[in-house]
Amino acid sequence: MRRRKKQKQDHPLIVQGNPKAVASEAFRTLRTNLQFTSPDREIKTILITSAAPGDGKSTVSSNLSAAWAQSGSRVLLLSCDLRRPVLHQIFGIRNTPGLTGYLTGRASLDAVIVPTSVPNLDFIPSGPVPPNPAELLQSKAMRQCFKDLRERYDVVICDGAPVIAVTDAAVVASQTDGTVLVVEAGETPKDVAAQAVQLLERAKANILGVVLNRVAGRGGSGYYYYHYHYYYSSSEAE
Repeated sequence: MRRRKKQKQDHPLIVQGNPKAVASEAFRTLRTNLQFTSPDREIKTILITSAAPGDGKSTVSSNLSAAWAQSGSRVLLLSCDLRRPVLHQIFGIRNTPGLTGYLTGRASLDAVIVPTSVPNLDFIPSGPVPPNPAELLQSKAMRQCFKDLRERYDVVICDGAPVIAVTDAAVVASQTDGTVLVVEAGETPKDVAAQAVQLLERAKANILGVVLNRVAGRGGSGYYYYHYHYYYSSSEAE
């Protein structure tokens, strides 16, 4: 699938840099929606993934984490995209030793947790790119990581790899309480988005909703807007 070249964002953490922006308010609304999505089920670990590369999942996961932390919750942002990580660049943090350092037994959990400039928000970068990302993500060490983080934080937001590209996202989705799928307005084909949903369903992911990313404002202003939609399975829609 051919995709247009993305324009680099100068300030991807808009919730912190411009808290009064429309997009910042949209992320706060997304946070609120997710908090009340499953009243009968505790949602503490959330995977943010996308249908394909370039849909903006890392921008969504970082801003959602910041918005959640600003509400007073203790938040951990976990970089689970072990193939093409970018979150450490957004926060200006070293990418080592990171999650792969912990999963391979080279660093303790305390050693890989890094505080960010956002109060109440900690971060675990992905670490060096390993030869076996999927195997590491479904290891006993990864399950222990989630168990320990659930005890330390109010919410853990995971930035995963795109669903279509590799199996990594499906592996993480099976271990988290909920999954949010990010698609780009006007760029992600419907069949690709549908395939992403099918792959997540096969992994028995609890799909909380879909974020429609980069919706142009009125008059082609170029500002990015974020819309959240509840997800309904095909059986519920019938």
